[in-house]
Amino acid sequence: MPKHRTFFPVRYRMVFGTFILAMIVLFDRILISVAKDPVANDLGLSDKQMGWVLSIFALGYALFQTPSGYLADKFGARKVLTAVVSLWSIFTALTGAVYNFIALILVRFLFGVGEAGAFPSMARAVFNWIPIKERGLVHGINFSGGRIGAAIALPIVAWLIDFTSWRMSFVILGVIGVLWAVIWYLWYRDNPEDHASVSKDELVLIKEQTTKQKLDRTTISFKKLFSSKAMWLIMGQYFSSNFTFFFCLTWLFPHLKTKYNLDMVEAGFYSSAPLLFGALGNWVSGFLVDIIYKKGKLALSRKMPAIIGFTLAAIGILASIYMEEITGAVVFLSIAVFGADMTLSPSWSACLDIGKEHSGTVSGTMNMAGNLGSFFTALAFPYMVAFTGSYTPFFFVAAGLNLLAIPMWLLIKPQKPLQISE
Repeated sequence: MPKHRTFFPVRYRMVFGTFILAMIVLFDRILISVAKDPVANDLGLSDKQMGWVLSIFALGYALFQTPSGYLADKFGARKVLTAVVSLWSIFTALTGAVYNFIALILVRFLFGVGEAGAFPSMARAVFNWIPIKERGLVHGINFSGGRIGAAIALPIVAWLIDFTSWRMSFVILGVIGVLWAVIWYLWYRDNPEDHASVSKDELVLIKEQTTKQKLDRTTISFKKLFSSKAMWLIMGQYFSSNFTFFFCLTWLFPHLKTKYNLDMVEAGFYSSAPLLFGALGNWVSGFLVDIIYKKGKLALSRKMPAIIGFTLAAIGILASIYMEEITGAVVFLSIAVFGADMTLSPSWSACLDIGKEHSGTVSGTMNMAGNLGSFFTALAFPYMVAFTGSYTPFFFVAAGLNLLAIPMWLLIKPQKPLQISE
């Protein structure tokens, strides 16, 4: 083991790896939205059927969050991330082989099952490797990777579909995911002391601020987990956050393309703006979380960024409704996504605070609730438009959910760990 600290600490290299994975996660996830028109035309699908295609991923993703987090706690992020990234990458590639609605639904559901393990496993890796005082920014970096990946994906994937085909685009992204999984397994170690490149100085820093918070391993009681008021508050606010953001990954591209009569590449560029603002929101929020925490105010470091974020999200959504020009609509939607993404770092930091050794399970459970919000978003948009003949009701619902999340955060107490052991 090297005796002295290195120029670029190994824990930051680990974060770079999870940042790249977050980009891949959202790259793979948003592809179906960009490919919506060619997929629907080739398979003869209606908007309502495409709503199920877009939402079924979120259902698989949501249902397997808690099991994936539990597996990450039990077997470690090295094995679990390698397995789940390989799994979802295979189903990403298989999406390009489907020829009917039922097959597409099945493949996208299994794709969601695979991706379910991504962020809970990353949270477990952060718990093992990152000191508490750095976690807010690290969570912000990881989630900004997803937003940057999605923003880059929108115009690039639109071009890739035009250049090759929608089927080949899924195959290419599937191969990239498998490559990441191989590199991760060869390089990452669950325990920092097992990594040959970690210096003694860095290991001391990591262990001083992570080992002292670890508890004896105990069996988790899922009855206690789901009867916890704190767990339901964390789940409720994350449902609201994801309801807003998942619109950007599903219906924003086709919505802007249709409403403002854009071509695919134009729609891709306009749709990428809110995602870039989401990345910025993650960085700003992560910075605030760490700055406030270093002042000795743990609870405030989680509550303040989240409440600011939900307030901005509600304002941005409501203002966007009244914009007749695409520029104005995109500006306010960008503000909304900036705010929604400000809620991510405090949410995941709070999961580590209250979950401790069960942080993978707790974060996975929160993410399950969030992605049930995603599931309802993808379905609510086409069905509400069909039922009311207007886009406006959907946006009012999204704004209302953001406002409801604010009192939830006022009640959350991240300084009190959950008592969920058998």
